[in-house]
Amino acid sequence: MNKVRVGILGLGRWGMCHLEAFSSLGTAEVVAICDSSPERLERAGKEYGVANLISSADELVQRDDIDLISVVTFESHHLEPTLKALQSGKHVLVEKPVTTRPDEAKAMQEAAAASGRLLFPGHLLRFDPRYAAIKEAVLSDRVGAPVSMYLKRSREHYLFETFQRVHTVFELMIHDIDLAIWYAGCRVRSVKAYGRSVTDSGAASASPEVLWANLEFENGALAVLQSSWMTPDQAGVEIADAIEVIGRSGIAHFETSNSGLQFWNGQGRLTPDTNIHAKLHGQSVGCLREQLTYICRCISRGEDPVVISFADAVHGVEVADAIAKSCATGREVVLAESIEL
Repeated sequence: MNKVRVGILGLGRWGMCHLEAFSSLGTAEVVAICDSSPERLERAGKEYGVANLISSADELVQRDDIDLISVVTFESHHLEPTLKALQSGKHVLVEKPVTTRPDEAKAMQEAAAASGRLLFPGHLLRFDPRYAAIKEAVLSDRVGAPVSMYLKRSREHYLFETFQRVHTVFELMIHDIDLAIWYAGCRVRSVKAYGRSVTDSGAASASPEVLWANLEFENGALAVLQSSWMTPDQAGVEIADAIEVIGRSGIAHFETSNSGLQFWNGQGRLTPDTNIHAKLHGQSVGCLREQLTYICRCISRGEDPVVISFADAVHGVEVADAIAKSCATGREVVLAESIEL
């Protein structure tokens, strides 16, 4: 199987995780990296042995020695490079959220169909063994079809200063929207959302630190989603997530903050995440690596992805947009309707 030749656009914190994970795969070769910072480019190129250091996204997507472009820029900068990469014959991985606008998500989907290339959303939790095991249990008699779902996601408060640039529904809750859609196996009919801001000023008030959303699916399943940036920084808990899926024949449940690895020392307790992206004996491990392995396999074999779905991602952006509108207006939003703000 030939290696998939990769170009990475964006070398922020998560873009560097992409570079690290791709570089550890035997099925991929990072051909070029692109970023607006010359210092960041030079440092990353030296560390991972990448010779082609590019400052222009247009130059990156036009190269003829790249099979896959990984778009890891700010949310508002996803559309243009994605469209240009597809039009130039590249497959594309777009990090989550693929965009914050439903019309842009649909434009990406249409461009992929027109180009005949594969377009992957960066919904990596479908490659976390725990969430994937729940999906398998939903499809079997172990849990069965969901009747109700509860999904919670909480992050340390200091991160809000960076990620308040977009509504909490797009930065945190989008993961759980995707999981709920995956488990339910159908589309969302209506949403009702509630947001509360602790920092009541400027962008912070537009992006609540605490967000709840009630979802009703077309098949009658219910989901309650809770996202917040309120885990105290001093708690030492990087990820405080939980899920419970009540099916017709059983229940699936797990919670992250009180299980797994912990360090106790003079600075307090630290519960690091080892499931998303970590290093083991010099190699990348975690569900990011599993996602990238799967994407490379699909490209090498010429197979359409079945584990991840850009159609689901488009619907997820539609649901997220409805949640943001419900949060702002205090009204229930039916997905077939349009609410003007």
